Order: sequence, then structure tokens, then C-alpha cells
Amino acid sequence: GDLRSVLITSVLNLERLEVDLFRCAHHWVPVTRRLFGGQIVGQALVAAARAVSRDLQAHSLHCYFVRAGDPKVPVLYEVERTRTGKSFSVRSVKAIQHGKPIFICQASFQLAQQSPVQHQFTMPTVPPPEELLTQEELIEKFLQNPNLAERYRKHLNKIQAEDVPIDIKPVNPPDIFCTEPQEPKQFFWVRARGYIGETDMKVHCCVAAYISDYAFLGTALLPHRQYNIKFMVSLDHSMWFHAPFRSDHWMLYECESPWAGGCRGLVLGRLWRRDGVLAVTCTQEGVIRVEENSNQSKL
Repeated sequence: GDLRSVLITSVLNLERLEVDLFRCAHHWVPVTRRLFGGQIVGQALVAAARAVSRDLQAHSLHCYFVRAGDPKVPVLYEVERTRTGKSFSVRSVKAIQHGKPIFICQASFQLAQQSPVQHQFTMPTVPPPEELLTQEELIEKFLQNPNLAERYRKHLNKIQAEDVPIDIKPVNPPDIFCTEPQEPKQFFWVRARGYIGETDMKVHCCVAAYISDYAFLGTALLPHRQYNIKFMVSLDHSMWFHAPFRSDHWMLYECESPWAGGCRGLVLGRLWRRDGVLAVTCTQEGVIRVEENSNQSKL
């Protein structure tokens, strides 16, 4: 009885123009007024997946954001069948606007193979999603504070108006008014909003690619909350898919930033199934430029 996820019906839906050439005109534009990187990554993986046989599954992708996307025009996705092997196949994808690439990606697919060589880290122990507030509920709680400064109220209203097609429950939400340094680590329970169901695993990988970019790079800013963000944008993004999962079921997104410097920040992420299986690993580096916060007032 659940509504079909908008991530499937429109956000990640591509129109085939020609063999290995696709177009998408639907964009979710965040507060930054630029195209959302996760949507470009997800759409590129959709294009690559349409150029391989159904028995192959995505196992990794490596991407570079090379130009800012224009939310006013469609994105074209051009796929090159770089290699088709017996076990592994590689597809290269170029996202194009105004005749120039804005994003390049290589995705690798594998025929299922068994191996006795297996291990994984242990999933962190955190409260289950049923015990936590959604991001929307947390924002509503902040907005009910009569002493909330107008600039914070405007910022929270903008976030609330974004209508992100993801359900998010922060495990350790940072105090938005606190400027004290925090450990560069955060946890979210995440899932696609709406129903996706049992389908080709590549579909769930495309949705996870979309989800993986949301609030990811911000982890690198947690130790530097005394600064205001002037500019923050992704440079590259990589993912490895380890085990089957349902992107419309709750997964724990563990994010940490081991390093920042030179106007760049590095973040690592792991998506865990509720049964403790490590499903996806992500990495990203981005440009981060900040300025001194002239107003240290908390309210």
C-alpha cells in the first residue's frame, strides 16, 4: 500500500535518446542552487547499468565532478562500453550540459562469484530508528523555540522546504547553535522515501548512490563549527557495493572524516543493514572554504 518512491518514478528516471545516450530533466536543487551531486551520481549509475546485462551487478564506481551543474537545463548521459569481460565489465559515463562534461564516472560490474575469503568490520551499536526523531521532527522542535534567532529560523525553514526524497533519522544530531568543536563523526538511519521492493539489485545501488551524498561532506566541518561556510562542493565520489540490500529499508550511515586541509576535506562512509551486514562503503573529497563567524551568539 506504500506509495512508489519518487526516486524511481522521476528523480533517477532517464529517457533513452539513442543506444547508450540518455537524458534526465528532473532535478532536485538544494539550498546551494546547484544540482545535487548524489542525483548526478545516481543517474550516471542508472545509465551505466542500462548498458550491461541483468546478471551483472554493480560492485564499484569512481566519479569526478568537473563543472557546476546548471539546474535549468537537462543533463545528457553518454555511456562508453569500455570493457566487457567474463567476470567484470566496465562502463564509462560522461554527464554533459551546454556541450561540456560536468561529471565523469567509471562503474564496474561483476558476475556473482563465491569465495571463502570473507570478513568485515563490526557494525556500531546505536539506538534503533524507531527510538529516534526524523530530521523534520528535529527541525520542528528547534522552530518552536520562541528565542530562536531569525537567521537560524530562515536556515531551518530552507532545509524544511527542500522536500528531500529520503527518510533521515540522525543518531547524534549536533546542536545547531553550538560552535564548540566536535568529533568528525556522525550516524544517520537512512532509507528511500516510499516503496521500491524486490527488484534488480542495481536499482537499489542507484538509490544508495543518491542517498550517499546527502550530508556526507558536512562531517568534515564538525571540528570547525566556529567558522561559516563560504563554499563547499564535492570533487570526487567513490562507492563499493559489498552485499545485497534494500534501499527502502532502514540502513545505518556511518560517516567520519579522517583529514581536512588545503581547502579540502576527506570523508569516509559505511552503509550497514539492520542485521549488521556491511552493504556499501563510500569515500568523498570536497572543496571547503570558510570564513570567521562574526556572530558567536547561540540564539
